[in-house]
Amino acid sequence: MKLHRTRSLGARLSLWLAVQSMVGLGLVCGALYFAMDWTLGKRQHETLVQKELAVRDQVTQNLAKPNPDELTHLLDAMLAGHADLGIRLEDGRKNLIFEHALPPEASTTGAHAHEVDMAIEGMPGPLRMSLQLDTGADAALLRRVAWMLFLAAVGGSAMVSTGAFFLVRWNLLPLHQLVEQTQRVTADTLERRLDGSAQPAELQPLIAQINALLDRLAAAYTQMEAFNADVAHELNTPLTVLISSSELALRKARSLAELQDVLGSNLEELDRLARIVADMLFLSRAHRGIGARREPVASLAQMASDVVDFHEAAMQEANVSLRLKGDASGSVDAGLLQRALSNLLSNATRHAKSGSSVELRIHRRSPEAVEITVENEGETIDPAHLPRLFDRFFRVDPARTHADRNHGLGLAIVGAIAHMHQGGTLAESRAGRTRIGLWLATADS
Repeated sequence: MKLHRTRSLGARLSLWLAVQSMVGLGLVCGALYFAMDWTLGKRQHETLVQKELAVRDQVTQNLAKPNPDELTHLLDAMLAGHADLGIRLEDGRKNLIFEHALPPEASTTGAHAHEVDMAIEGMPGPLRMSLQLDTGADAALLRRVAWMLFLAAVGGSAMVSTGAFFLVRWNLLPLHQLVEQTQRVTADTLERRLDGSAQPAELQPLIAQINALLDRLAAAYTQMEAFNADVAHELNTPLTVLISSSELALRKARSLAELQDVLGSNLEELDRLARIVADMLFLSRAHRGIGARREPVASLAQMASDVVDFHEAAMQEANVSLRLKGDASGSVDAGLLQRALSNLLSNATRHAKSGSSVELRIHRRSPEAVEITVENEGETIDPAHLPRLFDRFFRVDPARTHADRNHGLGLAIVGAIAHMHQGGTLAESRAGRTRIGLWLATADS
């Protein structure tokens, strides 16, 4: 397996800032260098043009005179103090008229040449004038400037990079503080939350999400702890009964009838254990995302009436009647939905007031969803308990009345079945009327 090397965010930011500063300063210095080179070249050209005009004026005025030798003196005087300028004049027959040569070292520093032909009255052919400008001083200046700009770019880049490195480290301190805060959050301190008061605005959404995650984690951890305690309690009761009854049966010789009674009682407790384990396995499979096996059902009311018939004896014993209202059709897992209805009816029958009626209502919540609720008359449930009714092993009654017949997983299974149908649950209780149910996302058949 190939391992990817994790690079430091601070190192990457510092590196990119260093590269950007070097490139930026390099472009600026390069632009300054080429601008100066262009300026010097333009100045050299303008200098040659000015000298050309001056020489042209002298030549035009003096070669036409009777004594052209004066031209030499005038040009020597004009070139006094201009050692960087060379002039050569030739007539149409290439006879040398005047020459002021550049120093020998000028050829090693580079000379800018400019040649022009002039037509002079009274002279055979055009006069050829050649001007040369020694650019050695400008070239040396340009080299010095180039080195200065290079050193400035390198030094500036180094300064910017160093400053960027410390600036990045300083701005990443809130991240290190955030890491220290998260390290202090453990299973025993899940109530801690990250303090974002000193964090930059860019990290506030992340901190909010982490705190929300910690809220969910704390709730899940608390629920898991309660679930473990509830599982231990639910399994401990039948196991204690099994152990104590078996110990009593083994203390002395028993008749066949007495042993059969003990085995019958143990079998009831074992059946209770088996139901608890089976329900827990079902909830585990549902939690892993196993979906419902849907099939078209023409009448959900007819399916519900079959479940009602099964609970008829229990409802008569509790002196409770039932009203079935509404109907709908859809594609559902009939077996799972019947199990959910059975749990809802069983829950309503246990908590209904004697002589009251239980109402099972079926109606279409939307074109894509069906809602099924069971409403009974009894004690009003505290609103604080309503969101937890579908938690595993949760009971509103802390004394766990009827714990021998109800192990607190019925409504949790209802919630799981609703989830398997891409639906949800609902519960409300007010003025002595409690309505609990589920809704299913289902395509109309």
